[in-house]
Amino acid sequence: MKEIIHIYHTNDLHSHFEHWSRIRDFLQKRKAWHGNEGEDVFLFDIGDHVDRWHPYTEATLGKGNVGLLNEAGYDAVTIGNNEGITLDYGDLNTLYQKAEFQVIVGNLLNREKKIPDWLKTHHIYETNSGLKVAVLGLTAHFFPFYRALGWNITPPLEELKKQVEQVKSEADIVVLLSHLGIRDDELIAESFPEIDVILGAHTHHILHEGKEINGVMLGAAGKFGNYVGHVMIEVDPAAKNILSKKAQLYAHDDLPHSDREEEEKLKWYKEGESMLGTEVANLSQPLTAEWFKESPLPQLLSDALREWCKADCSFLNAGLLIEGLNEGPVTKQDLHRILPHPINPCLIELSGAELKEIIKQTHNEEWPHLQLKGLGFRGKIMGEFVYTDIAFEEDTQSMFIKGEAIHPQKTYKLAIPDMFTFGHFFPDLQRLEKKYFMPEFLRDVLAWKLGQ
Repeated sequence: MKEIIHIYHTNDLHSHFEHWSRIRDFLQKRKAWHGNEGEDVFLFDIGDHVDRWHPYTEATLGKGNVGLLNEAGYDAVTIGNNEGITLDYGDLNTLYQKAEFQVIVGNLLNREKKIPDWLKTHHIYETNSGLKVAVLGLTAHFFPFYRALGWNITPPLEELKKQVEQVKSEADIVVLLSHLGIRDDELIAESFPEIDVILGAHTHHILHEGKEINGVMLGAAGKFGNYVGHVMIEVDPAAKNILSKKAQLYAHDDLPHSDREEEEKLKWYKEGESMLGTEVANLSQPLTAEWFKESPLPQLLSDALREWCKADCSFLNAGLLIEGLNEGPVTKQDLHRILPHPINPCLIELSGAELKEIIKQTHNEEWPHLQLKGLGFRGKIMGEFVYTDIAFEEDTQSMFIKGEAIHPQKTYKLAIPDMFTFGHFFPDLQRLEKKYFMPEFLRDVLAWKLGQ
């Protein structure tokens, strides 16, 4: 007699709770429906459910997200880079204290290079007919950031090889929760035919009907809760054989309307704002923020960045500041509103010749009007560059640090937002040694400066 195992999956919600009520209600109803029919059903999240751009996530440091996953009835999650490297060591270590689901990550170790007590490298579920489903999990290898926070992240494909060897003899079906991205998922499918299903994330790819490679079914549901994924595995439980695999996506807009969605969307936002009401400074005058001309708040942030990193100079893009600050009390919520990005300070040592080349690149005329997405940026537009202790003549041939001409062979310390180190804007910075200041975000640096 044939059976169908149903797997529903989400990924990269990034705290877009405006979609959550409808997703939660849909998953709860589907889980109950399949259960009443005697069918096996699993709910998995593939990471980056947490994103600190949202006040509720920021105020609860992700624990509010865990509560939402509990309520929806998830069976297991893996972590994404937003859970892994935007929280400090202690906050990630306690994030899942009240989780009512398994946290599965096969390539993360604690300070002592041991498996943390809140996660498992894999978990084996048993279906109603006795079939064993092994679920593995892997997260992206952001080594410098995990190291700066105190974690030991290991190469995912090396760990996967060990995990597959361990479970293939005891499991009838193998499912991988992969927060690695589509390219790695395709490579894994080619290299590990023992895996039956790979549920993907990280690169926000959309596979409407899945993608089969080497007999492995890939599923992925985009980002922000725009889709919910559904994989159906038809099995012969007597022979312990998989007969077929199908995948599909349900668009959020096509899901049944939730009676509470507008009310809940507002509630989560207001709760977060209320919890972030702590005053951090009191301004005697307003600090404006302009994207295309000089203004005091972007300059203050650049100055603070240089001081924080103990650098010779610094620069940043004015578009990081969503808006300015009014005269009077400034709260954590104000700073979160104007600097919602999970972006850390970064210090780079480089030669004068290298520094001059980087400064020249900041004069790219197209960049200020660029509508930037990704790299941790949660704003709208890049904006003009703002400099601290960097000066230059109009032709940019002559450049100065603290009033002295840049010497090509001299070593300088440059402070910048970490998003400029990922190669998209300044490819040369990728190869240079960097120091990431973590877990502090730019808003923490601004709070420190305003507090002075």
